[in-house]
Amino acid sequence: MADAVVHLIDDDEAVRQALGFLLMASGYAVRVYESAAVFIEGLAEAQPGCVVTDVRMPEVDGIKLLRLMKAKRSRLPVIVMTGHADVPLAVEAMKAGAVDFLEKPFDDESLLAAIRLALDRQARDARIEDEFATIRARLEHLSPREREVLDGLVAGLPNKSIAYDLKISPRTVEVHRANVMTKMGAASLSDLVRMAFVVRSGSPS
Repeated sequence: MADAVVHLIDDDEAVRQALGFLLMASGYAVRVYESAAVFIEGLAEAQPGCVVTDVRMPEVDGIKLLRLMKAKRSRLPVIVMTGHADVPLAVEAMKAGAVDFLEKPFDDESLLAAIRLALDRQARDARIEDEFATIRARLEHLSPREREVLDGLVAGLPNKSIAYDLKISPRTVEVHRANVMTKMGAASLSDLVRMAFVVRSGSPS
């Protein structure tokens, strides 16, 4: 992600400066926050990327941060940093949705590798979201009859069975089927069925 930003959250100024310098020297755009509360205030406008946060902070700790992000439907992947005594807390953070945790002290490459993986995940999730939205938009352009034919195809019914159920001719089913394929941008029947299942699952993932 060329425009990805690493959102760095830590209440320790020395840590913010050291990690901020490392990340910028490694070619990343970085935004630093002195607390999770400050980050949450601007979450709606936060640029795509990932979050690197300390797990133990005053007021809003890493666990509460993850829960607040989830409540606000944020899809930014989160990496938590933890001291040795805070490993159980980091595990709890993973259960709350963090993608990784790093136990201090960690080397530079461990952090950079975790960020690369998090940004790859963010890019993948964005592609999936885009595909999901595209499929839904295409489905909305189908006529009621075309939706009925699609339902039959997804159920695995042959054209003749669909025609019988809908009380139309097999030739008419073929016409609707061709229209559905075109409107959905499906390259094959299996592609069409996959699209239908993606939307009916209620989740792009």
